[in-house]
This record gives sequence, structure tokens and C-alpha cells, in this order.
Amino acid sequence: MRPHGIPSFTRTMLRELIAFRHAIQQLFAMSKAGADAPLRYVVAGSRLPGIYNLGGDLGYFATCIRAGDREALRSYAYDCVDAGYHVYVGFNLPIITIGLVQGDALGGGFEGALAFDVLVAERSAKFGLPEILFNLFPGMGAFSFLSRKLDPARAQRMIMSGRMYSAEELFELGLVDIVAEDGQGEQAVRDYITRNTRHHAVHRSIYQARRRLNPISLQELRDITDVWVEAAMQLTSPDLHRMERLMHLQAQRLAEPCAESRPAAM
Repeated sequence: MRPHGIPSFTRTMLRELIAFRHAIQQLFAMSKAGADAPLRYVVAGSRLPGIYNLGGDLGYFATCIRAGDREALRSYAYDCVDAGYHVYVGFNLPIITIGLVQGDALGGGFEGALAFDVLVAERSAKFGLPEILFNLFPGMGAFSFLSRKLDPARAQRMIMSGRMYSAEELFELGLVDIVAEDGQGEQAVRDYITRNTRHHAVHRSIYQARRRLNPISLQELRDITDVWVEAAMQLTSPDLHRMERLMHLQAQRLAEPCAESRPAAM
């Protein structure tokens, strides 16, 4: 991900993610029957140092809520869960998806990271669901993904706490699969692929069986976003001010001097 502006799930980024999924599916559709799969792994990360993704487009949320535009907000939310769901099911293709978190994954960024088969995080990465701070909840997959990977009670506690979690804490919970030292995340992904390539088929089958045991449907995700939209439309002016304050803090953080960008994408 190479965002322009605040690194959140803007409508442009969502359209690009959906187009990316279609391109991968088309690549497989065009490959010859019996030929080797054109891809075995898909890896997603961020080129912005210190930040994986800061979540939903808060400015867009506030604009829609103030205008009373439920359908625009619902359309945005549906695009979010469409992107997350198809990562969760591996685009319905014989691939393994890997999320690489080098920096903060907050709100929708955390939700999106939970959709991958394998989650690699550098040691200094932070994860959190801050929506409760402005009287909302993470409505684009957190309940579903956390409930399957943990259980509904712990998922609810995590969502209602609003606290930040370290990569090590999430590793202990089983949400992060590999903790890499800072600056070594990409190498950790390469090492994982090298180490497990010959086990690709069985690993893919295990992830498929796990999804079958605790299935998540696109309709479930959309139903929860409908609840989220109604909750969002009830936010008060002070709630929106808190949301916009968080957005301004994100913009300030982006303006701060940071380390050089990472090398070209894998």
C-alpha cells in the first residue's frame, strides 16, 4: 500500500483492492488447465514507515453522518467487507494470503490484517480498535474475525477496551503467527515462504478446513455493517468532534519527519 494522504481505507484504496482481487482471479482464469498455479502466495504490506493502516476514512464518515447519507456510508462499508471477505477466503483460489504489519494497524487496519491466513508482525507493531472512543464499534469484520480466531467473549472485551496491543501480545493470543524483529518483516515473510513452499498444498487445505469449521459469509459481514451504519448515524456532535480530532492527529503524525521509505515492493 502506497497511500497519498492519511493512510486509511479511502474509497480510492477500496476500489484498487477490489480491482486487485479481480486481476488475480482473472490471472488464474487465463492460466492453462493442468499448468502450475500462476501464484501460490499473496503478500500485503505498507510502504509507509511506521504505519500499516490507520483504518476507516474518518473524514468521509463525518461528512456522511452530518449529511444524513446512510446509503453512501453503507456503500463504503460494503466495499470494506467485500475486500476483507475475499482476502479471508483466499480469493477462492489455491493461494495462501500473508499480511505483513510493519507499524500501526488500527481500526479497519487491524480488521483487515485479521483476514489473512498468516499474519507476520514486526516487534514494534501496534494493534488497536479505537472506535469505542467516539462511541462506535469496528463494524467491518472485527467481530466476525476475532470471534472465530478467539471466541465471542474475548472478541467483545477487545473491542470494548479500546486499548492498544503489541505484536507479542497478539502472538500469545494466536492472532499473530510470526513476530519478526524490526526491519526484518520482509525477510521473515521470504523465510516463511521458502521454509513452507513444499507444504503449500497441505497448509492451504488446513486453512480451508479452518474456514469450513468456523465459516464467515459475506452476508454476515454485510449484516453487521448495517448495524454499524445505524450506530454511526446516531453519533452526536461531540462524538463527531472526537472522531475528527483523531483524524487531525493522524494527519499531524503523517507530517512528522520519518525514516526513509522501504525498498521496492515484493
